[in-house]
Amino acid sequence: MILRQIPYIIGNEGCERFSFYGMRNILTVFLVTSLLSYLPEGERAGAAKDVFHTFVIGVYFFPLLGGWLADRFFGKYHTIFWVSLLYCLGHLCLAVFESNRTGFFAGLALIALGSGGIKPCVAAFVGDQFDQTNKKYAKVVFDAFYWIINFGSFFASLLMPIFLRKFGASVAFGIPGLLMAVATLIFWLGRKHYVMVPPAPADPHSFLNVSRSALAASPQGRAFSGAALLAVLLALSLTPKLGVVISLCTALVAVVAIGGVGVWLNLELVRGVHPDEAVEGVRAVLRLMVLFFLVTPFWSLFDQKASTWVLQADAMTKPEWFQSSQMQALNPALVMILIPLNNLVLYPMLARAGYEMTALRRMTAGIALAGMAWIVVGAMQVALDGGGAVSITWQVLPYALLTLGEVLVSATGLEFAYSQAPQAMKGAIMSFWNLSVTVGNLWVLLVNAAVKNPAVTDFISGSGYGVTAFQMFFFAAFAFAAAFAFGMVAQRYPLADHYRKAE
Repeated sequence: MILRQIPYIIGNEGCERFSFYGMRNILTVFLVTSLLSYLPEGERAGAAKDVFHTFVIGVYFFPLLGGWLADRFFGKYHTIFWVSLLYCLGHLCLAVFESNRTGFFAGLALIALGSGGIKPCVAAFVGDQFDQTNKKYAKVVFDAFYWIINFGSFFASLLMPIFLRKFGASVAFGIPGLLMAVATLIFWLGRKHYVMVPPAPADPHSFLNVSRSALAASPQGRAFSGAALLAVLLALSLTPKLGVVISLCTALVAVVAIGGVGVWLNLELVRGVHPDEAVEGVRAVLRLMVLFFLVTPFWSLFDQKASTWVLQADAMTKPEWFQSSQMQALNPALVMILIPLNNLVLYPMLARAGYEMTALRRMTAGIALAGMAWIVVGAMQVALDGGGAVSITWQVLPYALLTLGEVLVSATGLEFAYSQAPQAMKGAIMSFWNLSVTVGNLWVLLVNAAVKNPAVTDFISGSGYGVTAFQMFFFAAFAFAAAFAFGMVAQRYPLADHYRKAE
């Protein structure tokens, strides 16, 4: 069974993802060669990485805003449509202001707001089209949803570097803008077919209200509130040294982590003040957020394929006609192959052997595979640092490992996050899932800031590795530790089923 509205959602997503990845995958190269050319040549790569990962942080931070607006005020459809118009405006700024830093960065901010604002809503909107009678089709559609994302990404990654080189930045950034306008039109055309779940009314027993009650229920809870505030002030005090983005994101992580522990410890004290169902719902959300946090190291590795790996590819031997950023097309191409291969061959084969690849098992393996990919790129970087000539074709291996990890983590996580979210918090939970990407990119900025410290650079020099190679092996170890922790937590995670009931 294929619901009539699904082709509109899938078509919208394919065009939107082309627009996003079309500009994203040429961003680092454009920054290094054009927009940041006023900097000394040795500083451009580092500055471009900081801009790129700051942009990605924004893209995955604004889902908090989009999810909140959709859940509480406008509903998912209206939030997606109106925020998409801001998204189109951002693309226009990139095309018009390709030589003006202020205008270009304003365009990046609008795209971060637009892409981030619709991100939790679109995935949750897909889930809203299903209920208990047809939920068995949800995984198929979520896989198709993820497949079309990579279909758009593949052609964007392949073509936009060519357009940038042959026709310049205005054309290369303008074409993704046109695709975003088409995406918005396709979404609007399907408006009469969608299942539109209305925004939830104000709920005195919402996640935030129950959490607030728990923190206020005892001196211990109030102490955690104070500790969270103190951590925020400490993070903000580091703004002159670390920058606004790192400080604000660190403050956010501190509030969520410290406040979450305080809420967990005091939840039992608010039974009676709030119904048992609401209390258990908050506990379920907190359990889910622990898993999301343990996924953040995966995103710190994955998103660097568009920055660190592109810069590494620049130093590799390759055909004269081939652009380093085109290597990223391998990622979506492999995704389109691996999703059906896993579903039709690998998972059934493992099931026949008596081993079920549950969602949490897939995600554990995916995080570990990302670590393996970074061991490979680290080894290649050691060879480059030693003066050896390394062909860009060697990057195929880490791309294959990282992409398999992505399919196991990201495609699985979309459906898993939706299924585990209480009905009143679908958009918000999808926002927390996207927030894990923000935190992942925060780790990248923190590591980049750390290696500028003389004590850290002295330590790295003593290791016998160059700074870039050392960072690569560090991120690999980071992923392996996260995979181990995720697997331990997953063994005790109580699964839920929060698809809406049939009407």
